[in-house]
Amino acid sequence: MAVPQKVMDRFTKEVKRFQDILKNAKDRDVNEADTVVIITDMLASIFGYDKYAEITREFAIRGTYCDLAVKENGAVKYLIEVKAIGLDLKESYVKQAVDYGANKGVKYVILTNGMLWNVYGIKYDRPIQTELVFSLDFLTLNPRSNDAQEALYLLCKEAISRAAIETYHERQKTINRFTISALVLSGPTIDVIRREIKRIAPGVKVDNLEIENILKNEVLKREVLDGDAAKEAGTRVKKALSKAAKSKEASPAPIVTASELTTREAV
Repeated sequence: MAVPQKVMDRFTKEVKRFQDILKNAKDRDVNEADTVVIITDMLASIFGYDKYAEITREFAIRGTYCDLAVKENGAVKYLIEVKAIGLDLKESYVKQAVDYGANKGVKYVILTNGMLWNVYGIKYDRPIQTELVFSLDFLTLNPRSNDAQEALYLLCKEAISRAAIETYHERQKTINRFTISALVLSGPTIDVIRREIKRIAPGVKVDNLEIENILKNEVLKREVLDGDAAKEAGTRVKKALSKAAKSKEASPAPIVTASELTTREAV
């Protein structure tokens, strides 16, 4: 991911300054309201938002309020639920942040105590699901490292128009052990394995089911085959393969001209 130079310069200058501010605030055990003030300044100084036009405090959602909303051209991009800097980010707080996001129809919400920033993606299934996309620990990150810069950039104003966080999230959901395992167990891959076995030992008979059982029971780890993540990866792979097969079936047969037909007959 290419991070613009001006953004990297901003990180280098501002992150260290806010690391000192956060350490001081933690030592003083500041309350939630004061933590919100720090977060608002971080959004402006580190992430590049106009805190007067693009950041809304006490954002109203169906009779309640989320601490902060980040907007682009008037549309809400992220909701941010802030807790006091001394508090741990409990699971109940995650649910609170996600509920706010779901009620507003946004894709991503942030739960933070200033030091730790947890970014969650909301999946609008029935029931609504959520997953941790990434975390930032501001007290330990090095603003000059590539990994830290790329993670910080995902939340920047400059990244919104590029849909950077959506691209990152999609890659994260696709390039992982569950998807790779699902692909290994797919019909086309097993066909390739069976074909290669025949090349190695032409006289040996083996069928796809036997290969699949060996992969499941002796090659792949159980943790990549069981659970919600594995099921979701398997579903994505099956849908993609089905779509590819339908597309292939729907492709029109190549048109053969009279001259090509004559040439073929002559051969």
